[in-house]
Amino acid sequence: MIVVGYAGGSHGRACLEHAIEEASARGTSVLVINAVPEGGRGSSSRGAPVVDADEIAQVQERLAASDVRFEIRQQIGAVPAEELLRAMDDPDAQVLVIGMRRRTQVGKLLLGSTSQYLLIECDKPVLVVKSQRPTA
Repeated sequence: MIVVGYAGGSHGRACLEHAIEEASARGTSVLVINAVPEGGRGSSSRGAPVVDADEIAQVQERLAASDVRFEIRQQIGAVPAEELLRAMDDPDAQVLVIGMRRRTQVGKLLLGSTSQYLLIECDKPVLVVKSQRPTA
């Protein structure tokens, strides 16, 4: 199974596409996790967005069109990194797919705290995906 942390928007779509590619290549399924800390309304203080029902429906449609088996978990009141690591503890979990946003010069010195934590703590391969820059 390929586990993908889904936070919506262009970053989330990029992660989803890479997860589908990995699952197809490996002949396995995709587990999409959108976990949001307590009090996350629209967006939490840590930036983990609550993905609305319309976007989740689009994710479901995209996965159904891909012909890979999938599951979607949307968890409010959860710590995103912990939910992803818990999913990666499953013996069937092969790769964790997470997104990374472009950062300022100062931000480049430090990876996002969630991304950094996942890279350090996950015992299995982690694929970090960047969305494409908009073209002018």
